[in-house]
Parts: sequence; structure tokens; C-alpha cells
Amino acid sequence: MTIELDGILIHGFHGALDWERERGQNFLFDVELEVGEAGSSDKLGDVAACVKEVSDARAYHLLEALATAVVDELVARFPVERVSVRVRKPDVVLDPPVKFAAVRATRP
Repeated sequence: MTIELDGILIHGFHGALDWERERGQNFLFDVELEVGEAGSSDKLGDVAACVKEVSDARAYHLLEALATAVVDELVARFPVERVSVRVRKPDVVLDPPVKFAAVRATRP
């Protein structure tokens, strides 16, 4: 069974540039959990809270590090068979413009 939380909106202080870590910006987290037991969806609030706790705990310079930290914490806290986390950065400044930058981390 797959449980999904799509678009968890968290204001974080992550990024390679000083202004990103000082002012902060919005990040969107998409989480997929493969679970083997029924009733796991009653923990959705706990999953979203875990994502926020990891994001709030420190500033990450790279999206890859942030996504990996979230995945590792979800695996540590919840009985899952597989976890995938995509972190989207919608306010990325690039030329030419893009809708968002994203990375995905997965653990079996």
C-alpha cells in the first residue's frame, strides 16, 4: 500500500546562497510511503510533523542533503518498506526561468 502526502508547505532557511539562508523561502515536500499494514494512514500528521522537524532543525546548503535527511528520519521513525521524498524549491531564480527545482531521495 502506498500513502502519499503531496505539497507539504514549509518555510525553510536552506540554500547555497547567503540570502536564502537568511531570509528563507518556501519548500514543497512530496512524500510517498510504502507500508505493509493497514491503518498506517492514521499517522499522516506525524509524518508531516517529522518533515517539518527535520527542515526546522538546521539549514541545509543542498536540496539533496535536505531530502536525504528527511528520508532517513522517516525510515528511523516509521515502519515503512520504502520511502521517497521529493523536495521542490518553487522560488528558484534561474535564467531562463523554471517552475521549480527539485530532488528526490528514496530508501528501500
